[in-house]
Amino acid sequence: MRVAIAGAGAVGRSIAAELLENGHEVLLIDKAPTAISVERVPSAEWLLADACEITSLDEAALQRCNVVIAATGDDKVNLVVSLLAKTEYGVPRVVARVNHPKNEWLFNESWGIDVAVSTPRLMSALVEEAVSVGDLVRLLRFSHGDANLVELTLPPESALAGTRVGQVAWPQDTSLVTIIRGTRVLTPSPEESLEAGDELLFVAAQAREEQLEDLLSVRRAPSSPSDD
Repeated sequence: MRVAIAGAGAVGRSIAAELLENGHEVLLIDKAPTAISVERVPSAEWLLADACEITSLDEAALQRCNVVIAATGDDKVNLVVSLLAKTEYGVPRVVARVNHPKNEWLFNESWGIDVAVSTPRLMSALVEEAVSVGDLVRLLRFSHGDANLVELTLPPESALAGTRVGQVAWPQDTSLVTIIRGTRVLTPSPEESLEAGDELLFVAAQAREEQLEDLLSVRRAPSSPSDD
């Protein structure tokens, strides 16, 4: 897979290093000469150019890229790069970095963005995920389909504890993708039983999130006292 990354700062270089390690082709683009540090990511291609200019993107052969990542520290630049990548070059997958939460509402398909990654939101979500049981935590937003990657930890008193995945009437437009149980990552087969403390990862339409949270928070009925 060929990936172009606009922004060769610490974030862009880190992404490039990970992708190269996984066997992908990577092109780093930056207009600042001081950012062109070939020795830091020697296996990547480098281009000294302004990623907001068509001539630069032509030189980068963006039409040959499978993914473009707009990873600069400037939200305006990331929006322009994303829009050009999608509309002018037909790049199948565009990922954009959101630097300031107040701009997050702009990062959607109207700007050609498939996935928006907000570092402040992700960090706050990870904090919430660490301390929240039974509450829905949004980890990632997908622009297409108005869907989010969300996490819920099954509380001990949940009526779903001990229930098989295939027996649960999940809300429409939601999909259970992974169960994290301790150090294990489980594929949610219909026969897999849910356990208290399971971290459940869903891709869910935003309109269904409240239903999903309500379903997992329903408490089991108290057991009847035994007769003596």
